[in-house]
Amino acid sequence: MRTRIRAVLWMVSVIAALSPVPSALAQQIPWGQPNIPISSRDRVYAADQTSNTISVIDPSSNKLLGVIRLGDPVPGALSPLYKGQLLVHGLGYSPDSRTLAVVSIASNSVTLIDTATNKVKGTIYVGRSPHEAFFTKDGRELWVTVRGENYVSVIDPIQMKETRRIEMANGPGMTMFGTDGKYAFVCSSFTPELTVVDRTTHEILKRIPQASPFCPDIAVSPENTEVWITLKDVGKVQVFSAKPPFEQFALLETGPITNHVNFATNSNGKFAYVTIGGANEVKVFRRGATPTLVATIPVGNLPHGIWPSGDGARVYVALENGNHAIAIDTVTNKVIGEVPIGQTTQALVYVPDAVRSGTGTENLTPLGDAGNTVHVTLEAAAKELPKAMASAAVNSLGLLDLVQIAATGLAPGAQYRVYLAQSNQYPFGNLESLAIFKANPDGAGIVQAIGPLKVVAGSSAASAGSPTQRFLIVTNVDDPSRVVLRQTSSPDGPQ
Repeated sequence: MRTRIRAVLWMVSVIAALSPVPSALAQQIPWGQPNIPISSRDRVYAADQTSNTISVIDPSSNKLLGVIRLGDPVPGALSPLYKGQLLVHGLGYSPDSRTLAVVSIASNSVTLIDTATNKVKGTIYVGRSPHEAFFTKDGRELWVTVRGENYVSVIDPIQMKETRRIEMANGPGMTMFGTDGKYAFVCSSFTPELTVVDRTTHEILKRIPQASPFCPDIAVSPENTEVWITLKDVGKVQVFSAKPPFEQFALLETGPITNHVNFATNSNGKFAYVTIGGANEVKVFRRGATPTLVATIPVGNLPHGIWPSGDGARVYVALENGNHAIAIDTVTNKVIGEVPIGQTTQALVYVPDAVRSGTGTENLTPLGDAGNTVHVTLEAAAKELPKAMASAAVNSLGLLDLVQIAATGLAPGAQYRVYLAQSNQYPFGNLESLAIFKANPDGAGIVQAIGPLKVVAGSSAASAGSPTQRFLIVTNVDDPSRVVLRQTSSPDGPQ
């Protein structure tokens, strides 16, 4: 009888292990909490780098509630910056969902915000160009990767001060913790090295080779079995074991401007979602011993930050050049919602149960000029680069504008120049130089320029075909006659 019972129990354990979604699976990223159904108490936050705002979304209705303004738009910050933050970029949140951490890379700061009231609790200043911040599982420490230097700044979020620095390879990009709280994984943006740190002792346990130097994002699976890092410069994702000896599981070809990665689990299985900025899509991989591509979702211009809902039913994605966030149903892998957000958005996080009482709309302001963006596209103009393409967003900053171009299909390592041209057809007319950029090893590049650029957008003062209309073109850096990209589409969005 006992033998039969043991056999039955063994069979049950095998079936549970093979089941795509064990009922007791800890789902919520990154704390390993049980599923938390979507509700009006949840919030999605997006870090808007150009408008220096945090867009606040209610996922139950997929509506923008307003923005938290941390600083003036970019041109207003080109004089001495005595107050406010500049280049709002990274996001993290505490395990109790009460505190949002916002990293501003140009003002070297981490701002702590109360999620219930949207009120700034305080600001901590760290070293040069911090990138991302995240809390430990017990909430007692906030680790900030200081990408412009060679350390992680460990902050006491209650006293709001730095308590130590963990030195490592130059350019730490992002820290994420395993759900068991034992290890911190820190990828690098300048050095091909992933660092494993003991969360308790703060000692470095292992240095693991990255397949390339530039990692902007890292995520640990909810079962605490896998570490996924994105490699933006070569268009790849590298997967490691989250347990010693932290061996590599896979190296995946994903596509140009591979940005962020996160996870979702549902009735179909366990999946990783990766934003591919240069292809304007999200790729979905079934997780396992050999990750397999199962879906490619068109989403819009330059997808960047991504995060799952508390129950894994959706993932939310910020479109950096699209100026809106989208919601994806993870069972159908279809886009089910679009929400306007601020300008040039980078990170995005989904915080379950962020507002436990009240409306959660205090201290929010309307989107205003931060929603004033138009979009254009550029297509290949050279036979030797037939796959070249680009998206561009022209963001209104008051009297001036900021244009950001994300290009792919270029020659790896080659330099290019962006011009305003009188025409988008040969011979293009008089050219006004805007910026120079270099394509990364994957043939992609992102470049920005500031100026009176509404003429690109076809505003009422510069309607299509008028003498004042201008067009974006991209040429060889030393030879403006060698045009590789030219603006083709009519603008869309506010004008």
